Amino acid sequence: MWRVRILRTPEDRFDDLPDFDFPALYADVDHPLHGIVRIGYVEAGPPDGPTVLLLHGEPSWSYLYRTMLGVLAEAGIRAVAPDLVGFGRSDKPAEVADHTYARHVEWMRAFAFDALDLRDVVLVGQDWGGLIGLRLVAENLDRFAGVVAANTGLPTGDTDMPSAWWRFHDAVRDAPVLDIARFVQAGCRRGLTDAERAAYEAPFPNETYKAGPRALPSLVPTRPDDEASEPNRAAWNTLSASSLPFLCAFSDGDPITAAMEPILRETMPGARGREHPTIEGAGHFLQEDAGEELARVVAAFVHGLS
Repeated sequence: MWRVRILRTPEDRFDDLPDFDFPALYADVDHPLHGIVRIGYVEAGPPDGPTVLLLHGEPSWSYLYRTMLGVLAEAGIRAVAPDLVGFGRSDKPAEVADHTYARHVEWMRAFAFDALDLRDVVLVGQDWGGLIGLRLVAENLDRFAGVVAANTGLPTGDTDMPSAWWRFHDAVRDAPVLDIARFVQAGCRRGLTDAERAAYEAPFPNETYKAGPRALPSLVPTRPDDEASEPNRAAWNTLSASSLPFLCAFSDGDPITAAMEPILRETMPGARGREHPTIEGAGHFLQEDAGEELARVVAAFVHGLS
């Protein structure tokens, strides 16, 4: 039976990260084709509180949510932030071909529901956290209490991606050395400190660990016949027929996802009649630029569901 070759980042790479003293937690997920994969995550807040699932994107990891975790915990919310497979403390399948859109959805499904048995959870998805997370919601509606979409979308390949995204896609494809921190910095309005940049590089001791970040841009559906196009269309159909509470919390400075916000507002029944905040002064990685503000928005949404 085929198994992926797995790399695991040494634990000492994560020592003394700035503002990230949350205990490292791990869950093993199993799949008959992919084998056992260890997923790293951090958690804050009361175990019996309402739960939010914080999904990051490319090429970051749960470190991105560090300023949000404490705010959510203080609001009485259980905040769970996993690392996508190939990122952060999670195991890293070594080949770009090991990464498919469907596998990433399945890995996060197995983490959230098989390993942690999360129920009545609110998804907070940014970047690929939404591409994966919105599929999770559509395919497991009974597990979710709501959605916060923040600088994300669910492309089907039926319309072209924006030029800023294509520039990023080509830069990742062509880079002989993938500078993770530079790509994160490019998506922020504020300047990252040297220690913060090092934290984004920490999961990747060398280029062999970067198959995940290398792979994800090529997995975005950019043609109508892409492998993920039909599953994403099916997700749109499910979500657009659902009354699940839905909040858009996009920034005012993201050229990659800005066009998706009005589409989500108009398409999702659970978004109608809501006041959807715009996070001002923030770029693509709005968790870096305005994490505490975004966390307060999420907390108000969660408490408004009860």
